[in-house]
Amino acid sequence: MLVSSRERACRNCRKIVSGNVCDNCGSTSLTTNFQGLFIALLPEESKIAETLEIKKPGHYAVKVG
Repeated sequence: MLVSSRERACRNCRKIVSGNVCDNCGSTSLTTNFQGLFIALLPEESKIAETLEIKKPGHYAVKVG
């Protein structure tokens, strides 16, 4: 899956969104400067999600600049 150039990562929770507000945490602090993609299907069972502090399913940036 490729991430669209219109999509941005939330600086607060790393969720990748296409709008102007993060639908995960409500933040408007978004950036196009991010690297990596982590898709969390069952974050409660994932060590990677635990490390990245991801609690909800979705698409997340691994690193946000």
